[in-house]
Amino acid sequence: MPKVNPQILSWARESAGLTLEDAARGIGLGGENAAARLADMENGVREPSRPQLLKMADRYRRPLLTFYLPAPPAPAARAHDFRTLRQREVGAEATVDALVRDVRTRQALVRGALEDAEEAEPRPFVGSVDPRVGADGLAGAMADLLALDRTAYREARTIEQAFRILRDAVEAAGVYVLLIGNLGNYRSNLSPGVFRGMALADDVAPFIVINETDSKTAWPFTLLHELGHVLLGQSGISGYDSEQAVERLCDDAAARFLLVPAELREIDVGVAFDDLVEQIGAFANARKVSRKMVAYNLLRERLIDAALYRRLADRFDEDRREFPQKVGKGAPDYYVVRRHRVGQGLLNLVDRMVAGGALTTTKAGKVLGVKPTAIGRMTELMA
Repeated sequence: MPKVNPQILSWARESAGLTLEDAARGIGLGGENAAARLADMENGVREPSRPQLLKMADRYRRPLLTFYLPAPPAPAARAHDFRTLRQREVGAEATVDALVRDVRTRQALVRGALEDAEEAEPRPFVGSVDPRVGADGLAGAMADLLALDRTAYREARTIEQAFRILRDAVEAAGVYVLLIGNLGNYRSNLSPGVFRGMALADDVAPFIVINETDSKTAWPFTLLHELGHVLLGQSGISGYDSEQAVERLCDDAAARFLLVPAELREIDVGVAFDDLVEQIGAFANARKVSRKMVAYNLLRERLIDAALYRRLADRFDEDRREFPQKVGKGAPDYYVVRRHRVGQGLLNLVDRMVAGGALTTTKAGKVLGVKPTAIGRMTELMA
């Protein structure tokens, strides 16, 4: 068996966004000197066993054959980065890169299965919109594609139910919508300040990813923002408050889809700050949108200035950090959570492709982010 180049080990760990301590724990090295033993492997002092390499392949999200390359490969082209980050969190960019690789792998497997089943029909809406049509044109294209009943959306009892109505419409159009906020464990959580959403605008299997660690009230806006990128034919990573023109375009289009600008006149922006916060909260709750999105709309309609918008946005961000999303009583069922994350569209496809032989259970597990033995539980009793 060929020997492993130690540089591959350190490259694979670092590109997965893991510290020595996290990686050592993740591959099952125990004891106080676990990180030191892994460092010895990366320095060529100690040779990893095959079982350890298998665990590294799983934890670092790399094929086993990667570890037998003669040298670390050249960096691959990144997805377009639409973000403007005020601060770079240590290790976050490597985690984002690993997440992009993971989703691209899922997308390639889905496209391959559709091709094998001779169902790889191009989605004509992908890349169908010219950015020169502006926010109104892009919002109109969203409305034509989704045919969403905005009244039903607003009358949903909870933001979760409203989001499901919107997500179902997007998936019915042929886009797979995932909720992902980490690489499979809470230690790799990505904050919304690092990553809000991602669009992979494939013409057969377009994917949208929403950072599930963000506020649930932000999910609908993010979904529409990323749908805007798909309609423009763009793949990339999105963040908050970017100054890039295409980000503002997708933000404005998503805002116009969810709100009629004239509605904003209901908000009295001349009141005291705390009263304005309360007004925005009631307005947002009635329309199943986030408070920050309402503030953004007020800014875009020039009803408030940039300084007041920033003050409101900081307040809403602070509230989200201070009062995180509520967790229901009792631990939620593992498979219920997993189904919610991958979405009905992907579940239906995997169930059908496995039954038809276009996907093996191993590949299906990669698509759904679970072990092959869990595929049956994931697809049973789908609602």
